[in-house]
Order: sequence, then C-alpha cells, then structure tokens
Amino acid sequence: MQTWAGGDMSWTVAGAKAKLSEVMKRAQLAPQTITRNGKPSVVVVSADEWQKKIAHRGSLAEFLLASPLRSADLDTERQKDEPRDLRL
Repeated sequence: MQTWAGGDMSWTVAGAKAKLSEVMKRAQLAPQTITRNGKPSVVVVSADEWQKKIAHRGSLAEFLLASPLRSADLDTERQKDEPRDLRL
C-alpha cells in the first residue's frame, strides 16, 4: 500500500519490499517514506540527493571566520568573581 503524504510517497514495509524497484525509481524524483506500524520509519532518497546532504561544506574555522559576528564588538572578557560560599 502506498499513499501520498506531503509530496512524499509513503509505503508500508510490505509494500516497499514487494515493489522495491518502484520505490527506488520514485526516490529519484522525491523522497519515499517507509512506515512501520503506521509510523514513519525510514526515508529513501536518490544517491544524488544523499551526496548533496553529506557534502563537506568547509571546516569549523572557515565557518567561524565567515560569521557576520566576526566584526561585532563583543565583550568576551571573563568575569573574575570569586566563588560563592556554600554551606555543606
């Protein structure tokens, strides 16, 4: 059994097993959701879509250097307060 849900195609596990070729074909066009016990379990996407999702987009340092807050005048000085007294 398959149904349309939010632009994606939704399949039961049994339906996806029986029509795996169809699931793969449709995944080239749009993500395919496979449900188990009526709840979404996994999503099948095309290999191209997956590569876009996992593509390396630079290092953390590059991200921080490109931050719009880089030139902001932020106060980064730590407070030098003494620890408070605790009664144990």
